[in-house]
Amino acid sequence: MRRPEPPPPYWNTNVARHPGILRAVPEGCRDALDVGCGDGLLVRRLAERAERVTGIDASPAMIARARALAAGRDGVGFVEGDFLRADLPAAGYDFVCSVSAVHHMDFAAALTRMRGLLRPGGTLVVVGLAREASPADWAVVIAAAPLVRAVKVLRRASGPAGMPEAAPPLSYGQVRAAARRILPGVRYRRHVLRRYSLTWVKPTGPS
Repeated sequence: MRRPEPPPPYWNTNVARHPGILRAVPEGCRDALDVGCGDGLLVRRLAERAERVTGIDASPAMIARARALAAGRDGVGFVEGDFLRADLPAAGYDFVCSVSAVHHMDFAAALTRMRGLLRPGGTLVVVGLAREASPADWAVVIAAAPLVRAVKVLRRASGPAGMPEAAPPLSYGQVRAAARRILPGVRYRRHVLRRYSLTWVKPTGPS
């Protein structure tokens, strides 16, 4: 039986997506990978559901903090480096996730690499940021703005200092189109707190 998740030490619009990510971890998960792990909060939570969890991040400061916070935990490891070039085992993971990190990389290359790192039958979950590029996009933002502000105030939104930031280069429509091309059958959802999510299960048969 899975142990209940401990409460996160802080909350923000990225942490808000953690429960859905954790629910997507397949039963019997042996190896999980968190791409753009930051201070390792999600890695530590994934360790309750997978035998081994690896976090990778390009920021030396974030990886140092992640290692310190996870000290003494079995089955948890971290890699400092560029995800697109790091030495990671092909088809080596039952679960791959990424939260607000793919807009720091070439989107198509990142999704293609994540796809290749999954074992057949494995699950990929990506939570990301995109830019508003149409009247419909802006209508959603404007309609949701009062709720977003209220939630952030009530939850006292905060996060670790020093997290790298970048403006998302792709629009929501571009993200959706590229994801559907690279991950046939992907489930795309747009969320109120200015995030989208992609959920995909790698086929078990020949591609």
